[in-house]
Amino acid sequence: MFTGIIQDIGKIESLEPHAGDLVIGIRPNALDTTLVKLGDSIAVAGVCLTAVGITSGCLSFDVSKETLSRTLLGNWKLGDGVNLELAMGAQDRFGGHLVSGHVDGLSTLIESTASARSTRLRFSGARDVAAFIAEKGSVTLDGVSLTVNNVKDTPAEVIFEVNLVPHTLGVTTLGRLTTGDSVHLEVDMVARYLKRMQECS
Repeated sequence: MFTGIIQDIGKIESLEPHAGDLVIGIRPNALDTTLVKLGDSIAVAGVCLTAVGITSGCLSFDVSKETLSRTLLGNWKLGDGVNLELAMGAQDRFGGHLVSGHVDGLSTLIESTASARSTRLRFSGARDVAAFIAEKGSVTLDGVSLTVNNVKDTPAEVIFEVNLVPHTLGVTTLGRLTTGDSVHLEVDMVARYLKRMQECS
């Protein structure tokens, strides 16, 4: 379990195809890798992955064909930066919201505008996630916990806005996005279960 508070930006150091799967090597910038044990869960750009190797400060992860089909990991290139968050410990502060690292889909940046010292980002998402995105609710974009400022539904998609303060722009990869870029979207876990309960009632 994660909270969507990014702890570091790692760099893609290796990409090794392996029988349809992929082994990704990521070198953290500031994250203390001595805190990581084999088998630990780490959110990598919002995707929950298992650490299978720790060598000279570089973390390795197996990525299955299923994960590759549902995420952007297969499009990553050497040198790309990715958001990292270690799984939350029982004693840790709960800084964002409940994040599982199970991606619900992709969202595309359609507009970026300055708003005082902050930046307002407008994204589009698939229509099937519209029911889970609410004004002043939470979403996770590439692993970052954010508050939804505005939502608009259309017959084909859902359009929503988030506001990024300078700190978030500086310590996550969201500050590097350009129009047309896609990110991993995870909807609020509570909203997901409420929707399922309604369907089964």
